[in-house]
Amino acid sequence: MPDFPDYPIMQDNIPISDDRAESYPDDAAGEAIYREVPHNLEAEQALIGAILINNDAIIKVQSFLNPEHFINPAHGKIYEAAIRLIEKGMLASPVTLKPYFEKDALLEEVGGSKYLASLAASAISIINAADYGHLIFDLAVRRELINLGEDIVNGAYEHEIDNDFKEQIESAETRLFKLAETGESEGGFKNFAASAASAIEIIEKAKNRDGKLAGVDTGFNSINSHIGGLHQSDLMILAGRPAMGKTALATNIAFNAAKIYARDRSLGVSHEENSGAVVAFFSLEMSADQLASRILAEQAMLSAQDLRQGKMTQEEFNRLARTAQDLENIPLFIDDTAMLTIAALRTRARRLKRQHNLGFVVVDYLQLLRGTSKNGKGPENRVQEVSEITRGLKALAKELEIPVLALSQLSRTIESRDNKRPMLSDLRESGSIEQDADMVTFVYRPEYYHKQKEPDAGTPEHDLWMSEGEVLFGLAEFIIGKQRHGPTGIIQLQFAPEFTRFTDRPIGEQYLPEQNE
Repeated sequence: MPDFPDYPIMQDNIPISDDRAESYPDDAAGEAIYREVPHNLEAEQALIGAILINNDAIIKVQSFLNPEHFINPAHGKIYEAAIRLIEKGMLASPVTLKPYFEKDALLEEVGGSKYLASLAASAISIINAADYGHLIFDLAVRRELINLGEDIVNGAYEHEIDNDFKEQIESAETRLFKLAETGESEGGFKNFAASAASAIEIIEKAKNRDGKLAGVDTGFNSINSHIGGLHQSDLMILAGRPAMGKTALATNIAFNAAKIYARDRSLGVSHEENSGAVVAFFSLEMSADQLASRILAEQAMLSAQDLRQGKMTQEEFNRLARTAQDLENIPLFIDDTAMLTIAALRTRARRLKRQHNLGFVVVDYLQLLRGTSKNGKGPENRVQEVSEITRGLKALAKELEIPVLALSQLSRTIESRDNKRPMLSDLRESGSIEQDADMVTFVYRPEYYHKQKEPDAGTPEHDLWMSEGEVLFGLAEFIIGKQRHGPTGIIQLQFAPEFTRFTDRPIGEQYLPEQNE
């Protein structure tokens, strides 16, 4: 909150100073009119008086009212001191607070310790404490809105190379959104009845879907059956080495969720009961048109390589055009801004939540995001930056109550092992990623590494290699390395590299509950 001048307290109906008034021309009278900064000193006096008379009044306002919300700094200091005494189990009254303010300059300006007694005399009923607290809070937010507006105007007048208009808009939007959330019930205790009711709602939703899933549908039955879909407020990490297909799998999941959402909406299913989701895909590595080309190739069952080179027949092109037309109403939004900061990502996700009821976020990939700190480069700073990013993604999931899927790289140490199957320790900057994530998964294709071990043709070893390759052809493993809400294990999928498409295994759905080291 901005610092305000020390204004005299209104006593005996004496008006406050006009120093804080703003002058504006009056077109009608030709004279200046004045607008005062929003405030209500009598409400502040009455509320603090109520707290000093009955300390239980603090319970009514402490969850949303802070010392800086009082326009008079002396009131804020008294309020803060009262809270500290009450939290220590002591009585907060004019007598007990007097020693703390005997030499306080702010309190001396308004009458010293005698003012504490006068506040108690102006006390309101504890029943009205919450109403007065909300009034004080509302006026404080209005003052902050004025301050924000002035900063926006002043910032727009400044011309700096490192601060373009887009960054100014994102900064203003972030501050405005935070201000809109100020005072909401962000935390605190919930009684068990309220928590149980929320849990029952989630369980009931799963029951209505025949017990298959309670979260967002991934489009993969084998995955859904073991994780129950993508749950709201969860941060899920999907990691893998290059060429394993982590972007392809994330794209498949994102598109499936958006397609299911559009299908359910067309059938009249409400947003609350919809098993799909409106999806935001933040592609920091690939451009939006490249990502769209992948999706079109997968859905039209055409070679992605041929599409890039324009190698297709007229019939294949017509099929591609029909597919693009069919997918026009899919609620999948792609943001391909490079070097995006975690703050900007959260701002854009919030905006999409307000505009289109966003239900699922995908980030490709985590290490390409930037933090907000200005510290220099280095391993320690990079670890701190990744920690800030993962905390930001988890906070976004909780704030918007949606699942967030973030892709991550794996360290090169995996290449030096005989067993290439990834583990949690292979995550880059694994400490913060593993700690903040609700689920850590890996995508692994043993066929890729098997091809690198091809012996000389015509040898018995080559024949054995060929037979092993037939078994591994198209095999992909979706490895659950960590899951807060369920078991770990390995789910086998089928991968078609020419279409960059993952599907459930055609012959049974195989699940290995124990991972191989």
